[in-house]
This record gives sequence, C-alpha cells and structure tokens, in this order.
Amino acid sequence: MTRRWLAVVAGAALWVAPSTPARAGDGAVELAASATVDVAATVRGGSDHRLRVLSNLDLTAEVDLDKLAGWSGARAFVYVLDNHGLRPNDPVGTLEGVNNIEVGQAGTRLFEAWVEQDLGKGASLRVGLYDLNSEFYVTDSSGLLLGPPFGIGSEFASTGRNGPSIFPSSALAARLYLPVGGDGGFVRLGMFDARAQTFGDAGGVDVRFGDGLLLVGEAGTSKGATRLTLGGWGYARGGLNGYVPASGEAEQRRPAYGGYVLVERDLIAREDRKLTAFLRAGLGSPDSAPFRGALQAGLLLAPALTARPESQFSVGFHQAWTNRNFRRAARDEGIAPSNEYGIEMTYADAVTPWLSLQPDVQWVRHPGGDRDARSAVIVSLRTSVSF
Repeated sequence: MTRRWLAVVAGAALWVAPSTPARAGDGAVELAASATVDVAATVRGGSDHRLRVLSNLDLTAEVDLDKLAGWSGARAFVYVLDNHGLRPNDPVGTLEGVNNIEVGQAGTRLFEAWVEQDLGKGASLRVGLYDLNSEFYVTDSSGLLLGPPFGIGSEFASTGRNGPSIFPSSALAARLYLPVGGDGGFVRLGMFDARAQTFGDAGGVDVRFGDGLLLVGEAGTSKGATRLTLGGWGYARGGLNGYVPASGEAEQRRPAYGGYVLVERDLIAREDRKLTAFLRAGLGSPDSAPFRGALQAGLLLAPALTARPESQFSVGFHQAWTNRNFRRAARDEGIAPSNEYGIEMTYADAVTPWLSLQPDVQWVRHPGGDRDARSAVIVSLRTSVSF
C-alpha cells in the first residue's frame, strides 16, 4: 500500500510539472527538496559511545491553484518525508529527545497535503493533512537548535496515542487564521484528528476519529521588537495521553489539556546583525504524562561572524517537570524520579549556496527523569543540502 501511494504521488508530480511548462514557469508549481544527514555520538554518560548516523529527506510541492486551475485565492501544498538511520537518543534515554529528525519508525510518509483558501483581508482556511507545529507553538528564533523541546513544548508533544499532529506523523485537520488589528496581531484556531496517523504509518491516514478531536488555539501580537503569543489546547474526548499507571492500577483515559506562552524579543536589530532572545513555557494537565510543564529559553545571533553573512549561533536551555503519575511509576520500578533539563549550543554556516554544516553539543542532566542517571553529553554534526 505504501509503495502504491508513493508511486501515485511521484507520478502525479512528474506529470503535472512537464505538462504545464508555461504555468510552472509563471510560478504555478514550485518544487523543492532538501536532505539532512546527522552524525551523533554520546561522549559522556549513556550506555555506549557509538557514532550514529540518521537522515531526513524533504520533498515539497507548492501549487498556485489560481494560476494552475483558475481556483481564485487557493493554493495547495504537499510534503513528503523520508527518514532512516539510527536513533541518537537510544544510549541516553532522555524523555525529551536529543535530535529533531530522529523517528521511532524509519520510513517514508506523506507528512502534509492541504489546500488553503484565502478568505479576504488576510484571513485564510487550511484543510487536509497538516503539521500543527508549522504554525502553532513555534518560535523562529529557537528553530536552529537540534533538541526537540525547542520545536514544540514537551508537555504537549507527549500527548496523544502517537503524539499530536507533528513530525513525523500528521493528522487530518482544519486551521483558521484571522489577522487582528494593524500591529501584527492574529488569532489562529485548529481542529485535529486526535490520532496522528498518515500514509506511511501502519493503517494509513486515520479517518475514523476514534480518539476524538484535538482543539488548539492561539492569539498573538507584535509590538516593536517584541512578539507575544498565548495558546491553549485540549482533547475533546478522553484518549491515550501518555499516562503511565502505577503497578496494579488500571489505565485512565482522561482528556488532556494545557496552555503555553511564547515570547521573542530582538535585543539587537541592525541591518547587518540581529540578536533575538526567546522564552517559551507550557503547562499540561496533571494526567498528561510524563510532564506537567516545560520551559525553554535561549538566544539566536545572525550572523554569528560579521565576515560570514550566513553564519548563525544559538544557545538554549530546556527543562521539563515530570508529573505525579510518572514519578509514582518510576518509584514502583525502583527509580528515584527527578526533572530533566539541559543546555545546547550550536553553530551553522553555509559552505556553498546549497551546502551547510552545523556542529552541535548538548548536555543533559538527569536523563530519563532519573536522579541517579549520569549527566550526558551528546555531540553532533549536521550536514544539510538544498535543491
């Protein structure tokens, strides 16, 4: 089944682009590809110090449906992911992860496939397979860091049967965007299938909505050098939210919910250099294990070196507070529970217009939420190629 739909997608892409050369030349169809290869090793702590290699391939197609088919104010987007390789978190066993292209199951997936309709005055509606973290719970200034907590808060990422609709598995969704005021204010609302499952996952796209719905909303504003976003999320039906029962206790199915705040501020905003600080914090419901809350903070400097205009440097701190259910289950297994936190530093630079290198180092304290676990140091080198 997986090979069949991939062949259909590939065949359609090859057919559409050549068969409409004039329109494609007018920007009706834009194709892009990028490949990322990470080499990572735990050099302190962990169960071994082996080198692990993992890869991520992104294939995207953006279609202007007005130019291509006369559908006024509409566009479509298709995004295919391919992920393979080993898992850098295996020897460390952190709760939050150490690499944002690591997946539990290698393979090829249809990550996004949606249509967006312009509703006028800046408002828009998207419907289809949609990555929640492409617009919700995201800060641009934390995006260079490799640690998964800097993409979406861990207290939200750990909910759902397979996580919410985020990398690497998306879900059917509808997203409404409404601009508010003239100072960059906005309201964004999303409704998602609570079970993230797409083509490439066992069973394909979930269309039964058996786990109910995930509702997400956020509102933001931009004033001068500061950007502020407040968000909230909740499951409309009790579902698998990561709860770990204690020994002899039946699993509980309660709707998980939470809220978050995102703040970015430009500390330096010159034409030739920018330094941005970010602060992100979220709280989850008591039963949405293993976290009751998480926090990330850091800086992004671009360019990092004035002589290297494409260079970037970022440093970030993250902490996740484990909740009572996780701690109770850990004690039952003879583990002294604790909170996990860490620091990451990274530098990225373009070697050529299409090739960039990014060395990275992370330090994690109490990995796995285990007070007795040795602190871990993970070093990585990311190589990225764009087409």
